[in-house]
Amino acid sequence: MSVDTEKNPTDVPAPSTELIRLENVTKRFGENTVLDHLDFSVNAGRHVTLIGPSGSGKTTILRLLMTLTKPDEGTITVDGEQLFPAPEKQIREVRKKIGMVFQQFNLFPNMTVLRNITEAPVTVLGMSKDEAEERARGLLDLVGLGDRCDARPTQLSGGQQQRVAIARALAMRPQVLLLDEVTSALDPELVAGVLDVLRDIARSTDITMLCVTHEMNFARDISDQVLMFDSGRVIEAGPPEKIFSDPEQDRTREFLSAVL
Repeated sequence: MSVDTEKNPTDVPAPSTELIRLENVTKRFGENTVLDHLDFSVNAGRHVTLIGPSGSGKTTILRLLMTLTKPDEGTITVDGEQLFPAPEKQIREVRKKIGMVFQQFNLFPNMTVLRNITEAPVTVLGMSKDEAEERARGLLDLVGLGDRCDARPTQLSGGQQQRVAIARALAMRPQVLLLDEVTSALDPELVAGVLDVLRDIARSTDITMLCVTHEMNFARDISDQVLMFDSGRVIEAGPPEKIFSDPEQDRTREFLSAVL
């Protein structure tokens, strides 16, 4: 790898340590209960994929972890610190441990690719401009865009823009990387390149990944655990070979038969 995405052992819990915990989490939008007294945890260094039908609550979990919305009930803990409920200052500090790649790339069109990646590390983390740029260049090499530092987002393809968005998330040195249907906005011929980048990151770094995707082959490749959601609850969980080859629940079999 051309950039150090590995953590110092003193900065990250051991792989067997619980990093994320949701306890009794409920989220409602009006009369619609999207998450229903949800309990689950993710250990550090694990790659967990959330699957299930649209509207089953998967993306809502990522939005809660990103503090884009708040739970109506329950607690969320990250690296031993409470994310919800907690004072705003604590929420902001815990939030720094989490990065997210969205369906839409959300790059700043008036900034170069390099500055899109360095802006947050400089302004949020207080990193020096030189250090931020050195790291950004290494990350662009990692995602195959080392020669596009000075390009504007509008000069890139959708797949290239999404790879910049991945580099931008990694630039914040997150302990947790959230991936929300990161290929859904791409033309089909661009999907493979983005998924290959994420596979490389999953295999070569210790970053904990929580992924929502309908790309089942990708989920099978990168996951340590797969959670099947339905109606705001986990109805089945297990290693990918079990979930995809021999699921126990009829609802899981029904869903997979529709998407595989």
